[in-house]
Amino acid sequence: MIESILFIVLALLALASAVVAVISKNLVTSIISAGLVSLLASLLYLLMSAPDVAMTEAAIGSSLATIIFFYVLNRIRAKEDSRD
Repeated sequence: MIESILFIVLALLALASAVVAVISKNLVTSIISAGLVSLLASLLYLLMSAPDVAMTEAAIGSSLATIIFFYVLNRIRAKEDSRD
């Protein structure tokens, strides 16, 4: 019973984060929301007894992808500043 409620809450939080990532006009907010979706997905995978998939999602989806997005955003902003 508790697992079902936790599963539904995590799924709704992931859905809300995905909507924020799509709707937000601020790139930083979108990147953080997308990382949160991946983090919540990894928790859902863990609840579904798939720890290997959960670890992969947490490592790649939540951590590495978010870091790469911020790195690229920083490079784009640096290039725009050098043009001015």
